[in-house]
Amino acid sequence: MATWDDVRRIALALPETTERPTYDSAPAWRVKDKAFAWERPLRRGDLEALGDAAPTGPILGVRVPDLGAKEALLAEADGPCFTTPHFDGHASVLVRLEAIDVPALEELLTDAWLGLAPKRLAKQFLDDTGDEAR
Repeated sequence: MATWDDVRRIALALPETTERPTYDSAPAWRVKDKAFAWERPLRRGDLEALGDAAPTGPILGVRVPDLGAKEALLAEADGPCFTTPHFDGHASVLVRLEAIDVPALEELLTDAWLGLAPKRLAKQFLDDTGDEAR
């Protein structure tokens, strides 16, 4: 089970990441002022749309590379990712922190960061970590 401390530690370890609140004062993590992850509590419309399936506990919003990646994450049976109608057509997922382990969270946040980081910064990171497979 991941925590906000894990999110913060992983996100801020990525090059040139900053933490700055969203418009509603929730923490968000950005690279070059582009948010790749943010705290996203469920709102009234989300709760109404999800009904009894609405999860409890901390929720993280995370950018994904594209809608295909989103669908793949959402298709994972009993996976930690879900969505609400608010995010229809948007390349992002919601993550139940209590349902994701730290290595999976690190992969998700790193992929989100790579998708928004400037190309030279992403290449440098991949070169430095030896992670050419992404």
